[in-house]
Amino acid sequence: MYIQSVGTAVPAARYTKAECLQAFEQSAWFHKLDARSHLIARTVLQRNNGIDARRLAVDSLDEVFQIDPDTLARRFLCHAPALATQAAAHALEAAGLQPQDIDAVVVSTCTGYLCPGLSGYVVERLGLAPDVQAYDMVGQGCGAALPNMRLGHALLHGGGLGHVLSVCVEVSSAAMYLDNDAGVLVSACLFGDGAGAAVLSRSAGRMGRRIRWIDSSSLVDPARRDMLKFESRSGMLRNVLTRGVPPLAAEYAMRVLHTVLLRAGLHTDEVSTWIMHAGGRDVLKAVEQRFEMQQDELRYSAAMLREYGNLSSAFVYFVLQAALADDAPGGWWWLSAFGAGFSCHGALLKVDRALKQ
Repeated sequence: MYIQSVGTAVPAARYTKAECLQAFEQSAWFHKLDARSHLIARTVLQRNNGIDARRLAVDSLDEVFQIDPDTLARRFLCHAPALATQAAAHALEAAGLQPQDIDAVVVSTCTGYLCPGLSGYVVERLGLAPDVQAYDMVGQGCGAALPNMRLGHALLHGGGLGHVLSVCVEVSSAAMYLDNDAGVLVSACLFGDGAGAAVLSRSAGRMGRRIRWIDSSSLVDPARRDMLKFESRSGMLRNVLTRGVPPLAAEYAMRVLHTVLLRAGLHTDEVSTWIMHAGGRDVLKAVEQRFEMQQDELRYSAAMLREYGNLSSAFVYFVLQAALADDAPGGWWWLSAFGAGFSCHGALLKVDRALKQ
């Protein structure tokens, strides 16, 4: 399988940490929460948390604090199909393909629920063929991009298809929840809205760099499920985030990496470019320490986190796009994401230098 192209999309509105803190302090929610919560929010949003700004699907930050089931459901329905379609259209354009060339589409999300699912909206808005195979994957959290692509791999090689459209979209502002729990407050300060897409193909194509999917692996530990998950409260999604996530993410990411590299007969120092889900500043630091990396080896993940925040499942598409835009060195690339479950996924890519157009 080859990753022919990548496309991304975010809402137009960009909000800085300072703007988010000011809006919180002026909201009715500020007075509903206790002094400890005020301190947590100010600490996260005033100090270096690895994030400078986020894109949110609201016209003003006042809307973020309108937290009720109907408002959040409408926000997801309005923006998830639009963002998913925009990212997919960018990926198609970058691959030089038409909508009718796509044989299957796989859409992942965890920040909202639609039935029929998001895939039908993408089919409709992109004008994909009526006999396209459409799949929806939900509930996999930040790590969903890799299972999404692995399903694409299976469809290409087991189903004889030519091109599969992989899409992850998250409207985190449609999963807003606030209370005095520290994990809930930190989550509210980390996540942004956005979508990523990739065209997966049996052949390399003629545009851009050759990105070949070599091997992949996953690790799922249900015993750690309660460390990172969504739960339902009052008809809304409440994010559970615990302090143990950064070291756990780093350890599981290392295990998955070693599994695949051992099969390939490779060593860690042979990986030239790292395409890693960030989670947050503390997760990046934990991965950097566990992998014994130089600080700039996770520069693409850090840059995307700084500008967009944690985009959940869509994040690694942004990191991959950033590495390609920077003409990162060819060779062995490592693509990895982790999240709810607790789960971790990774894939070994072989990337050739850019082809002449």
